Amino acid sequence: MEVQGKAVTTLLGGLEAGGTKFNCAIAAGPNEIRERASFPTTTPEKTLGQVIEFFQAGAQRHGPMSALGIASFGPVDLNPHSKQYGYITTTPKSGWSNTNLAGQLKEALSIPVAFDTDVNGAALGEHLCGAATDVKNFVYVTIGTGIGAGVMVDGKLVNGAMHPEIGHMLMPQDRQRDPYPGHCPFHGNCLEGLACGPAIKDRWGLRGQSMDNKHPAWDLQAEYLAIMCVNLTSCYSPERIILGGGVMEQTHLFERIYHKFLSLAGGYFPQVSRHNIRSFIVPPKLAGRSGEVGSLRMAQALL
Repeated sequence: MEVQGKAVTTLLGGLEAGGTKFNCAIAAGPNEIRERASFPTTTPEKTLGQVIEFFQAGAQRHGPMSALGIASFGPVDLNPHSKQYGYITTTPKSGWSNTNLAGQLKEALSIPVAFDTDVNGAALGEHLCGAATDVKNFVYVTIGTGIGAGVMVDGKLVNGAMHPEIGHMLMPQDRQRDPYPGHCPFHGNCLEGLACGPAIKDRWGLRGQSMDNKHPAWDLQAEYLAIMCVNLTSCYSPERIILGGGVMEQTHLFERIYHKFLSLAGGYFPQVSRHNIRSFIVPPKLAGRSGEVGSLRMAQALL
């Protein structure tokens, strides 16, 4: 855009709304960041107040934004014809159920808003310039405060009656080996209930960062995540599975997952073998920026 011969930069807002923190960015594009900020996810009133203040003050410093992309923890309502479109719905996150996230930000900032899940945003970011630039069929999974996944099929994110809820797939559990009842308030011992970050702390009395690599927690964790990967491979036939989130910062988990995946798969999947599994199940490449890049691309797509 030009005004009287002078180029005017179109600015975008990006919000990765996570269960632990809200990451905000003002940018001219995914790799042209003007300003960032991060706020703890406390109450909707406090957290959204901080987010709105950041974007309003940033617009004063950098110029007005043309659109905002929101990639939010969920479950969320993505049906544009629904009365609750843009809401966080029946979330396990205390105090956040039935929060009109997109509507409040759209009203406060007076700009168009794009809305999707945090994991769909991260999957989009990794597809644009991360670990999935060379494939059109993949699954991005985040394992942290909760477990969620974005699924891309033929270059398009999958949303149906609602977005995929892979974190709530049911899991086999050996109660003698692992008597933990599960952390999920809805299902108890679903995947998220057994393998999210808070479940690790509840089960062992320690945060993952405080455990050494030989702690028995990691073999159990790898087994649940390997079962998940086998299920994802069976259901979606992905060309790649990306495992991100705070729990996967324990990078030694990957080798355990490779070993258990191959054992569980039993040689059934022709696209995965011991020769290529390290390029089939991979970490993200954007080092914590996956959701930021995706949310900015969502805003860009509105224009």
